[in-house]
This record gives sequence, structure tokens and C-alpha cells, in this order.
Amino acid sequence: MNSSTILDIFRTPPADPVKLPIYSSPLVCLLIVLGYLVFVLKLGRDFMANRKPYNVRRAMLVYNLCQILMNIVLFGLGFHLLFVRRIYNLRCMTMLPLEHPDKFRERLIVYAYFINKLLDLLDTLFFVLRKSYKQITVLHVYHHALMVLGPALVLHFFGTGGQYCTMGVLNSFVHIVMYSYYFVAAQYPQIKGKLWWKQYITKLQLLQFVILALQAALVLCFNPGCAFPRFLQYLQLAVSASMMIMFGNFYYQSYIKPKSKSQ
Repeated sequence: MNSSTILDIFRTPPADPVKLPIYSSPLVCLLIVLGYLVFVLKLGRDFMANRKPYNVRRAMLVYNLCQILMNIVLFGLGFHLLFVRRIYNLRCMTMLPLEHPDKFRERLIVYAYFINKLLDLLDTLFFVLRKSYKQITVLHVYHHALMVLGPALVLHFFGTGGQYCTMGVLNSFVHIVMYSYYFVAAQYPQIKGKLWWKQYITKLQLLQFVILALQAALVLCFNPGCAFPRFLQYLQLAVSASMMIMFGNFYYQSYIKPKSKSQ
């Protein structure tokens, strides 16, 4: 497939005609992800090669606090949309039609979630500036890149909202817990090793992907007539499975293997 063919694919009319900055352009998101990868894997490390690690503690505290607050808002709005307003049939969460009265609200919340995924990339920037390269794992980079490029592609070809809103709500809740840990660990580094709930963050992340995999599997098995695109159902299953494998391996290497060695 040559470059002109790829461009022709992205020239197809978007499923949602409303243009949202950055989000509505898969090509821009692709360039952002490519720039992120080049910086994280090459340019950032070259820049830091002959420099001492920067002290970014204050910046991290502000960043973590902003992430906590933003994810609380996103979780609250998403939960309200799904379980209070009940704009979807939870057995078959199809995208709302463009003329639906809640479409603007749905679109705005999803867009805010996407902007938050862009801000998540700053995590890795802090790792590079601190020369904390051991934290820049395949899982970390894969997850961050996927969460920027994936939503933009889904928006372009299928539209916004629907079943993937479940992922947004769960992910926002996990990030509230995760960034709370990061904030406390950065604010009180002397007790970082005593924060017992660190490993439960990984368990929470694993539970998140188990729920998402079950959601897609149950819809495919027991509601095959659901109009939510089957391709996205299988994609949800595949991504959830890959995340469970990678987070499971991380949990084993971080918590189970060291414990078995000590015993």
C-alpha cells in the first residue's frame, strides 16, 4: 500500500461531520504519535545523554493534581451519561444518531477524554527528563500511543460514543486512583515504598480490561444483531486481551516473581 492509497483512505468523508481540533484528523494524530515515539525512543534520550536528570517534582505535582481533577470530572460526566441519563441500551450501545438531543453532550465528553489522552503523553516526557528509562516499557509506550491514535481512527470511520464509552468511564476511574498514587508518591517520596495500594492499581487495570473483554464477548454471543460495528467488537476483544497479557506480565514481574525469589 503506497502513501497515496493511505491518504485516499483518510480522505473518505468522516462518520461525524463536526470538526473537532486535532481529534477529527487521524493524520494529525498519527504525526503526534510518530513524534512521540521518535522523542521517547531516540531524540529525548540523545538530548539527555550528557545531562543530569532534571528536577521536575513541582511540575509533576501540578500535572498529577490536574489529572486527578480532570479524570474525576470525566468519570462523573461519563457515569451520568451511561447510568443516570441512560442514553444507551447497555445490551447494545450503538452510536447516537447525529440528530439525537444528547449527541452534542456525548461528543463533547468524548472529545474531553481524547484531550486527556494527549495530556497522558506528558508522563513519558517526565520519565525522559528524569532519565527514568526503566519506566518506559513496551506496555507504557504501546498503551499511550494506542489511546491517542485509536480514538481518532474510530471517530473518522465510525463516529463518536457508543460501546467505547464504557472504556472511557472505566479508564477515567482507574486514572483517578493511579494519579492519586503518583501525587502522594511525588509529594512524600520518603513514604513511596510504603504505599501498599500501588500493586492494586495494576489489579484495577487488569479488572478494567476483563470487564471490557466480557462486554464485547457477551454482546457478540448473546446479542449478535447489535448494530454496534462487529469490527469494533472484535477490536475491543483483541486490545483487551493484549492489555491483559501485558499488564499480567507486568504484575508477575513486579510483585509475584520477586516474592517467590525471596522465599
